Amino acid sequence: MTDPPQPIFFIDWCLGKSVASALSDTGAQVEHHSDHFPQDAPDTLWLSTVGQNGWIVLTKDQNVGRNPLELQAIAAHTVKVFTLVSGNSTRQEMITLFVAVLPKIAKLSQGNPAPFIAKIYRNRTVKIWKNQTALLKLLKPPPKTPNS
Repeated sequence: MTDPPQPIFFIDWCLGKSVASALSDTGAQVEHHSDHFPQDAPDTLWLSTVGQNGWIVLTKDQNVGRNPLELQAIAAHTVKVFTLVSGNSTRQEMITLFVAVLPKIAKLSQGNPAPFIAKIYRNRTVKIWKNQTALLKLLKPPPKTPNS
């Protein structure tokens, strides 16, 4: 039996190139936001590209699971997103945490269907926050009422 293909991680602009470089140094395949998009590109734009390529998003954006348009883009483009719970960590703390949990992220990505949003905690726990079922509900039109 062959091993599954190595995941490709899309590093959000907010994490910076140092996080991308550190993950790349571990042997991870990474794509950095700035290599594909301008800094001010709307998340809904790059989420489409990320989904089409099957990349896994790593971010510290605390609003990723709260913005309705971004949630719909994650769902529509079947994106897997991992976000740091504590977005105000130092660069070195973020690097240390991402490097430590990368195997957990890869395993969780392989074992769970897209789309989903997972949270990465300082204690190195990684848990799905919004699963496929919850996100796909966002794409369904509201039920018709008898008066509509």
